[in-house]
Amino acid sequence: MTKLHSHRMRTVDVARAAGYSVQQVRDLENDGVLPAAQRSPGGHRNYRDAHVAAARAYRALAEGTGPVAAKAIMRDAVAGETERALAGLDAAHAALHTERGELALAVRAAAGIGAEPIADVRDSDALGIAELADALGIRTSTLRHWDAAGLVVPERAKGARRYTPEQVRDARIVHQLRRAGYGIATLRTVLTQFRRSGPGELRDALATREAALTRRSRALVESAAALTEVLRDQPHNPRARALC
Repeated sequence: MTKLHSHRMRTVDVARAAGYSVQQVRDLENDGVLPAAQRSPGGHRNYRDAHVAAARAYRALAEGTGPVAAKAIMRDAVAGETERALAGLDAAHAALHTERGELALAVRAAAGIGAEPIADVRDSDALGIAELADALGIRTSTLRHWDAAGLVVPERAKGARRYTPEQVRDARIVHQLRRAGYGIATLRTVLTQFRRSGPGELRDALATREAALTRRSRALVESAAALTEVLRDQPHNPRARALC
């Protein structure tokens, strides 16, 4: 079995090869994301190809699943905990799959909701906060949060929240897009554009989200090759070792 021990590298060599700064390489080693480097008699770090592979794997994993999960996967890989590292990678793929499913639902729901005509509004058409929360399957506290955030601001009747058909439609859109992973700030922008320009802006926002998921999926695929090199190089046991 081939091991990644070709030649010694300085910290700056690893940084250049992996696209990091020198300090980032040191930080990743200190975090257990890179295997511990051998030290020279003068105290300088001596790295090898395995460190470059680990740095590249972490970079792709962080883009695909976020830095926290990526560090957990790499720590397990560096420690020789193969099953746990692969389980973490499986979980990252599964999470993306779930997000894609939720986005697909949001695309279909938003398309239908955005096309709904709002006309001949009567006072009797409005819903109270409990009625709308029940219709959406969410808590009334969620609607209050959306109100405070300026996403869906209802009318007030003697201090009670009343949602017009237009506001009900907006609440349904917010609900679907929140499920698809949108943050409050982004939703505020999307809704403003939707009210101004109509469903086209909403479709653009969902397409942007889909492109982001595709980038993350590609990153996870790219991480697999480098992660395989790390797992192949590390002994299959829970204790990390210095690369000598």
